[in-house]
Amino acid sequence: MKVLHTSDWHLGQQFYEHSRFSEHQAFFAWLIDTLVTEKIDLLLVAGDIYHTATPAASAENQLYQFIKDVKKCCPTIQVVLIAGNHDSANRILAAQPLLAQFDTHVVGRFDAQHPDDVVIKLNSHSTCAHIVAMPFLRASDVSTLSGTNDGASYAQGVAQAYKLSTELALIDKPDTTPLIVMGHLHAKGGDISSDSERNLVIGGEEAITAKVFSEQADYVALGHLHKAQIVAKSDVIRYSGTPMPMSFSERNYTHQVNIIEFEHAQKQPISTTVKPLYIPRSADVIVLPKGECVPLAQLCEQIKDLDTTTHTVAPYLRVKLKSSDTDTTFREQIEQALEGKNIRFCGIERVRENSQTQTNERVFDDLNQVEMLNPINLLEQAFENDKDMAGQNVPEELKALLNEVISELTEQEQL
Repeated sequence: MKVLHTSDWHLGQQFYEHSRFSEHQAFFAWLIDTLVTEKIDLLLVAGDIYHTATPAASAENQLYQFIKDVKKCCPTIQVVLIAGNHDSANRILAAQPLLAQFDTHVVGRFDAQHPDDVVIKLNSHSTCAHIVAMPFLRASDVSTLSGTNDGASYAQGVAQAYKLSTELALIDKPDTTPLIVMGHLHAKGGDISSDSERNLVIGGEEAITAKVFSEQADYVALGHLHKAQIVAKSDVIRYSGTPMPMSFSERNYTHQVNIIEFEHAQKQPISTTVKPLYIPRSADVIVLPKGECVPLAQLCEQIKDLDTTTHTVAPYLRVKLKSSDTDTTFREQIEQALEGKNIRFCGIERVRENSQTQTNERVFDDLNQVEMLNPINLLEQAFENDKDMAGQNVPEELKALLNEVISELTEQEQL
């Protein structure tokens, strides 16, 4: 049996106010061709289907059309979708009856009273698998499972949720049938993109140990981290990453899907082979200058020298400039350098020079970057910049209160 693992599509994303609809369409066309060419039996999408909990109708239509097109090209394929932290569980579940008609299984929420709801047992001619399709777990989802001698622990709740569900998935599982575990979380040791992945701060705990996944799992398909990577040095526990850069910090990522093949020889355990397949990038993401900041005149020359005639889709461009170069005409000079260029401009990142530390401090000109900063870091910066609190550490009690507020807001957003 062959499986394709992908995640973090973020349909409906506005990249610095630019629509990514055409890029997602290009990815879907490539993905359908891949499903056909590779003869995939099962497609796994590990969360963050949409970029926001309230996606535009065009983003929802894009998903439904994709599912329809997949089934037309691959009539026997099975699809499993789970909700991520960007998704609304209710909105994902609302489409469940419709998508079921296309052999698409949707899991939006975990219920501790009914852990079997996240267990999917497939037994068709081409696809046999027992799947723990665990969506993003909110603190309220695992509150009854989070008790420890030292109080509530979100990590303990997550571990118990996986334990209960895996035990149910193993019931009546034939030796020839693989156990697949899905999840949308931050596994410890995972490399996170600082300016595009929302920190999952719940009860002060962000990362979850890979020990929550059963050792009996033949493959663990994860979502949330945008960089494709293995977890805990295990070849069968993987993030597939995003299909395209979701921020400028991801411009050097190699985006991919994972193709998993399960084989079972007589009287031998199931063997798992994982093959990354790289996704062509339809729109490039460029930062100028490539290294340290250069004078404004030199930056404008680099912009003029950009050859965009070979791009079928206009690339994204963001420029860096020292604060000392931001005089009254700097925007006009940059706009003149951009004239005639097939480019989607994404603003200017001013770099402020700190004479005391001889280091550069970045100052963001747009809120798209600010909203991704860690709230705890913002609180610490507020303390540093306040003349009455300068030099003081943020009290742990205040950090705990901020974490509680963030957790409540995150949960409300997913409703």
